[in-house]
Amino acid sequence: MDNFLPWLCLKHVPGIGNHLFKRLLQRFGSPQRVFQMTPQELLAVDGISNHLASAILNFKVPSWIRAELNDVQQQGYQLITLSDPSYPVLLKEIPDPPPLLYVSGDLTLAHKNIAVVGSRNATAYGISATQKLCADLAAFDITIVSGMALGIDTAAHQGALAGQGNTVAVLGSGFHNIYPAENRPLFDRITEAGAVISEFALDTEPEAHNFPIRNRIISGMSMGTIVVEASRKSGSLITARLAAEQNREVFAVPGSIHSFKSSGSHTLIKQGAKLVENAQDVLEELTAFMEHVTAPVKPEDNDAKAAKKQALLAPEEMALYKTLSPYPEHIDTLVRKTNIEPGKLLSLLLQLELKGMVQQMPGKFFAILEPSV
Repeated sequence: MDNFLPWLCLKHVPGIGNHLFKRLLQRFGSPQRVFQMTPQELLAVDGISNHLASAILNFKVPSWIRAELNDVQQQGYQLITLSDPSYPVLLKEIPDPPPLLYVSGDLTLAHKNIAVVGSRNATAYGISATQKLCADLAAFDITIVSGMALGIDTAAHQGALAGQGNTVAVLGSGFHNIYPAENRPLFDRITEAGAVISEFALDTEPEAHNFPIRNRIISGMSMGTIVVEASRKSGSLITARLAAEQNREVFAVPGSIHSFKSSGSHTLIKQGAKLVENAQDVLEELTAFMEHVTAPVKPEDNDAKAAKKQALLAPEEMALYKTLSPYPEHIDTLVRKTNIEPGKLLSLLLQLELKGMVQQMPGKFFAILEPSV
């Protein structure tokens, strides 16, 4: 762990941000050498003032940094620096990459990365669409990168895991303060099947200003960013903007024209983002990155699976299923649409739910789990 001491020290010299850290590294090769330079040599670097040169050369290692390194080792975490071969290749290309990353899990599995972000207060349609899309992308050996927030982020990680694929979560806090707390089990699952990473020290609280900062990592380590259910003021649009600035692809999943939760996504599409209906839409746009990506061998495609499921439905169940959509509808609306007595309708809906065709949401709202064919 002593190898990481100069990295943490330089990172925490007051006034040394990620841009300046990168310039110092490019000039002198390592943080250890930075601390060995003369004031004149440091002043030759753009952005280094007399005050900063003095702060670097007079920096005393605080006790918390040594305790931090010990804690990382005790907890079984890793530190990966910009000089490490396992540091994400695309992330190195952004103007202000984090000098080092805290890692729980195995980051070496993440090569072909796609970011998926969206609303924390997602609809059942958004969650279902995200889970299916990410499971399908995982089948093509794509790593799903997201922020482990509630809603779309959680659905993205869950979809990748359900597809037995790899996923990476980027936190806006330190590992001692998993946020949101209810996603601690998801943190553990992702660690086993991928990696959770953070640029923040272990005890860092999930403060609001950390999340826009971490968004550049989500987009920066990915070939492209997919936005699902973002309003016009959504933080997900920040990630999309960062992706565009980093010369990465931007994608958006369309939603209902009546839902404000998809208004930001639709704006992105109007501005030129690729409209995404399925995994193939994403893969076709990323051919430059995807030279070695081949379609997995699948015993059945999605249409065949859907047809098999529907073949098992009784006539009444099939008639009801065809009246439903991916957008939740209240039981009272369904009674009017189908003219089925409420008790019987609930019984049919329960049968469809048990067969994995329908999902019930709070308040007696129902929606299909996959498009009808």
